[in-house]
Amino acid sequence: MKNLRQDLQKIVTEQKGLFLLMILLAILSLIFLTFSLVTMSPSSAVVKVGYGDIGSFAGEGLTEMRTAGGYRDGSWSAMLTFPILAVIVGLMHNLIAVRLYERRGANTAKAFIILSMVILVGAFIVLLRLLGEN
Repeated sequence: MKNLRQDLQKIVTEQKGLFLLMILLAILSLIFLTFSLVTMSPSSAVVKVGYGDIGSFAGEGLTEMRTAGGYRDGSWSAMLTFPILAVIVGLMHNLIAVRLYERRGANTAKAFIILSMVILVGAFIVLLRLLGEN
């Protein structure tokens, strides 16, 4: 914990760009967490929880493939993955970035933070598409 605090202080004083990216990731994950919690509707019995372009296999050959592609129904509790993702990416990825800065340098940590932001934006787009089909 002591090393983590020292590394974070070093980032704040020496790496302003990395610190700004870490703050932006935290803000983006907080926005995503708020949006996903507000749009969750526990009163609904069935919600769209996933999408698949390809159907599932009923047997061994391609001819036995069911046409099950499209949106999948499920319960609202399956949508808890989005708030959990927001918390994990917002908190844990910032901590991982501090460790990456210590071991691999600022450029690797910046790339990791940017990749984490792309993951959050992708999850936000998926959530919007699922909400649009309800």
